[in-house]
Amino acid sequence: MENSNHFGKVYLIGAGPGDPGLLTVRGKSILEKADVVVYDRLVSPGVLSLCNPKAKMVDVGKMPTHHKVKQSEINKLLVKFAVEMPGSIVARLKGGDPFVFGRGGEEALELVAAGVEFEVVPGVTSAIAVPAYAGIPVSHRGIATSFHIITGHEKEKSVVDPIAALQGDCHSGAEGDRIQCNLSLDFETLAKCQGTLIFLMGIANMDFIARRLIECGKDPKTPLAFIEKGTTPNQRTVMATLETAGETIVRENVTAPAITIMGGVVELGKTLAWKKNLPLSGKRLVVTRAAKQSSGITARLTALGAEVIETPMIETRDVFPCCHAGLRSGIANSSEKKVAEPVEFEDLKNFDILAFTSTNGVESFFKQLFAAGYDVRVLAGKKIASVGKITEKKLLEYGIRCDYVPEDHTGEGLGLLLQKVVGDESRILLLQGNLADDTLLKLLPKATRWTVYETLPVAELPDWKREAIASADAIVFASSSAVENFAQISSLSSFVSRLSFCIGRMTEASAKKHGFETVTSDETTMDSLVKKIVEYYTMGEIA
Repeated sequence: MENSNHFGKVYLIGAGPGDPGLLTVRGKSILEKADVVVYDRLVSPGVLSLCNPKAKMVDVGKMPTHHKVKQSEINKLLVKFAVEMPGSIVARLKGGDPFVFGRGGEEALELVAAGVEFEVVPGVTSAIAVPAYAGIPVSHRGIATSFHIITGHEKEKSVVDPIAALQGDCHSGAEGDRIQCNLSLDFETLAKCQGTLIFLMGIANMDFIARRLIECGKDPKTPLAFIEKGTTPNQRTVMATLETAGETIVRENVTAPAITIMGGVVELGKTLAWKKNLPLSGKRLVVTRAAKQSSGITARLTALGAEVIETPMIETRDVFPCCHAGLRSGIANSSEKKVAEPVEFEDLKNFDILAFTSTNGVESFFKQLFAAGYDVRVLAGKKIASVGKITEKKLLEYGIRCDYVPEDHTGEGLGLLLQKVVGDESRILLLQGNLADDTLLKLLPKATRWTVYETLPVAELPDWKREAIASADAIVFASSSAVENFAQISSLSSFVSRLSFCIGRMTEASAKKHGFETVTSDETTMDSLVKKIVEYYTMGEIA
C-alpha cells in the first residue's frame, strides 16, 4: 500500500449507503491505516468510527443547497495532502460508490493531472442496497428484467420553490428553496422503459420528474417509493404512485437524503420488508467498552438492527513487568500497603489460588506469562477464581477452567466466596488493574495483589462522534470507570436521551450518580445485557 513516489497516495473509497456493515473489507483495511480521512456528510458515524484514531479527520460535507467545501476545493485539498505528506495514506471517503454520481471521476482526474497516485475502492451503491433494506428488489422475474440508475440532480439551471412546483410553476424561488426543473433527462425514453427506475438525489425535483414522465406516456398509477436515510436507524419508506408523488412528498415531509424507486417491484416491499422487523431497528446505541472488547457486543446489537457507535471510554495497557502491592496485615492503615515492585513468574509457586477480576487482567497476565517464556503448565495444581462469567469465559479461551465463581459477580462477592471456601491460610494472588479498589484486599487481608495492566481514560472525543452520541437512543456501559470518564468528557446536557444499559451494580450506581436512567442486566454477562436491551425495546418495560 506504500506509495513508491515522493507523494502520498490517495484512495477514493466508497463508504456504502450508511450501514457500516456494508463497508468493504478493502475499504476498512485502508481506513484503519489512513493518515488523513476526507469525508462527506453522508458517511455514517459507524463508518467513521472504523478510521485510524490518529488520523486527521477533515469534514467536507455537503448539503443539497449548501456546500461546506466546494467540489473544486475538495479536489485541490486531496492533491495538497498527498503532496505535503510524502508516503502518507490519504483516504477520500464518499457515500455509496465514488463512481456512481459521486464525482469520484472528477477527483481522480485532478489527481492524475497533479501526478498523484490513486486507487479506487468501490462501494455498495445506495441505488441497490437501500431498496434491498426496504424489501424491494430492483429486478424480479416477471416484473422487471432491468433497472436504471438516474440522477435527479444536475448543475443548477432553473430553480423553484417546492410548493410552487406542485402548482406547476417552474421559476426561480427564494435562495435556499431552489430546485431544478430543466433537467436534461430523456423523459420520453424513460417513460417507455419497462424496467425499474431508480432516481438518486432527486427529491426536490421529483414532482417535476413525475409530471414529465406522465406527460411522456408513463402510467400515472405506476407504484413508487421514497426511501429516506436508507440502511440507517432512521430509514423510512413512503409509498405513492407517479401521479401522487409531489403531494406525497409535501404531506409526508419526505426529505433528503432519499432515493426514489419506480416500477412494479415496489409492491413487493409491502411483503418483503425485513429490516423494520428486527427488534432494535431504528435504534442508535453507543457502546463504551474498550476497543478490543467491543466487537462482540457490537456485532450482536448490529445483527438485531441497531446502529452501534463504538466509543471506548478507557484504554488498557499491559504493565511490563507486572508489579505487586498487597496488604500483609490489618486493613485500616493504607500505609501498610507494600510499595509496588516488579515480580517474577517464578513466584507463582508461592500461591495456591489465582483470582482474576476482569477479562483485561486475564489477557494481560497470560500475555506477560508467555512473553516471559512460560506456559499454562506453571498453573498446575492451583485453584482458579473468577469474579464473574465473562471473565470465566475468557479464561476458558486459554484452556483454564475456574474452580470458584461467585453468584454475586462483584469484587465483594468474590471476596466473600473465597473467605468461605478456602479460609485464612490459603495463599491467594489477585490479578488486577491499577485502578482496582481495596475491596478484595480488605476481605482477604493476607492476599497479594499483582498489577498486570493499567487503565487509561480516553482524553477527548472528535466533533463528529459528539454529534452522533448526542442523538443516540441509549449508552451502553460495562464498567463504572467507563461511566465516570464518559461523564467527564461529554456534555450530558446535549443528549437527547439519558437512558443507559449497565452491567453490574457498581456500574449502575455510577450511572445513576450522573443522572442516567438505568436498565441493568440480570447477570454480569454480555448475553444478559443484550437480552435486557432487546426486552426493553420490544416489551416497553423491564421484564
